[in-house]
Amino acid sequence: MYNMYDKYPHPYYVSPQMYDPYNIYPYSYLINMPMSNPGFWNQPMPFSCETQHIQLKDYGSNPYVVNIEKATKQNKNFRIALWTGKYLQLTLMSIQVGDDIGLEVHPDHDQFIRIEEGQGLAQMGDSKTNLDFQRRVSADYVIFVPAGKWHNLINTGNRPLKLYSIYAPPEHPFGTVHETKAIAEAAHDNHDQ
Repeated sequence: MYNMYDKYPHPYYVSPQMYDPYNIYPYSYLINMPMSNPGFWNQPMPFSCETQHIQLKDYGSNPYVVNIEKATKQNKNFRIALWTGKYLQLTLMSIQVGDDIGLEVHPDHDQFIRIEEGQGLAQMGDSKTNLDFQRRVSADYVIFVPAGKWHNLINTGNRPLKLYSIYAPPEHPFGTVHETKAIAEAAHDNHDQ
């Protein structure tokens, strides 16, 4: 009689393609797996890239895949561009305790912000002096900033606020790295002149 909990129902026949939910496939099996098998990609991998350090630099506009949570938490720069394409840009940010992104507006594009670590206060409004939309945010929250809205994000926690931001179209030059907020403000002032 067939028993689904018995790993090898037929003791004299072992199939390397038999699915075993309690064992990760050996590496040799992965090497020989045909790429055309769609079920292969839904299986757990026997090794992990989680322990590797991610080199933070601008990879755009080349194809790129990254563990965004790990990259965001690893970042210590106020802002660094991780990917800059023709129509989209992703930047990582680390806002120090008590600091903020800085009150700003993007007249011609929307912005998406996701918090990975820490807590803060998101503010938005139609003018600098009227930020009538305010929400507390923390890890796993997203903020959608419509074009033309003044906005700011203040770190109200006791550790750096780690986030990533997506601009469409790109907001910063390719390869942007601002180690501190002061450097970012100086670059912004030079860009406006």
